[in-house]
Amino acid sequence: MNKKLFALAALAVLSGQAMATDVLNHKSPYCGCCSEWTKHMQEAGFNVEEKLHENMNPIKQKLGITPEIASCHTAEIDGYVFEGHIPAQDIKAFLDNPPRNAKGLAVPGMPMGSPGMEYGDKKDSYTVYAFDKDGDVIEFAQH
Repeated sequence: MNKKLFALAALAVLSGQAMATDVLNHKSPYCGCCSEWTKHMQEAGFNVEEKLHENMNPIKQKLGITPEIASCHTAEIDGYVFEGHIPAQDIKAFLDNPPRNAKGLAVPGMPMGSPGMEYGDKKDSYTVYAFDKDGDVIEFAQH
């Protein structure tokens, strides 16, 4: 009997870990590429809620996004901040093992070929940066 209870408890814990992570994506109501990024995240298994803002600047300032790392949309996941067109696999890797003192990830600007910015076979190389509360950045991934 105890083995069955243990197995059920373990299954419940594992099922909770397998559940999709909730994402709050702050975006302009007029930005199509931000909606495409939302689709990319949903296809990767995330639950995404979009929150529309006429002016994104107060959100970015509140969440510590500096102009150097800014993009169009800003997402919140589990207390972390994700700025711009970051690939879902990089977000998953970050959430699995966040760099020490990291506040989140950012892809500055809107690089062609990044998730949500696909245009045929055109693709720019771009860097995903991890950043901390002081605004310091380090390279996290290269695409």
